[in-house]
Amino acid sequence: MIIGMGSDLCNIERIRNSLDRFGDRFEQRVFTEIEIAKARRRPFTIAGTYAKRFAAKEAFSKAVGTGFRRGVFMKHIGVVNAPSGAPTLALEGGAAQRLAEMVPHGHEPRIHLTLTDDHPWAQAFVIIEAYPL
Repeated sequence: MIIGMGSDLCNIERIRNSLDRFGDRFEQRVFTEIEIAKARRRPFTIAGTYAKRFAAKEAFSKAVGTGFRRGVFMKHIGVVNAPSGAPTLALEGGAAQRLAEMVPHGHEPRIHLTLTDDHPWAQAFVIIEAYPL
């Protein structure tokens, strides 16, 4: 059963401006080490890479119904790739705790994430499913 759903649209140029203005401080405050490493391997599309991940973090915060409150922080939500290559989320801290609070007894969470971009926009959709054990 679906227990959460969120979406977000992010302007790639806004992320580019934050990178130009704040550089490493912006990256370290918002993104995980895995996300930073991936973006730096893509120097010509670094802003788009970050914008999709920024949108995914926003979409997850909407899917769990808290926004960035109650211990849910951007740095605790990381976009990673499943063995199949599909994007998914790795959670820690308050983000992982909030997800655990939402899942009914006898179920496990499954996070579905899709990312896309078409300059100047990046978009993410998150669906959180409670799957019976």
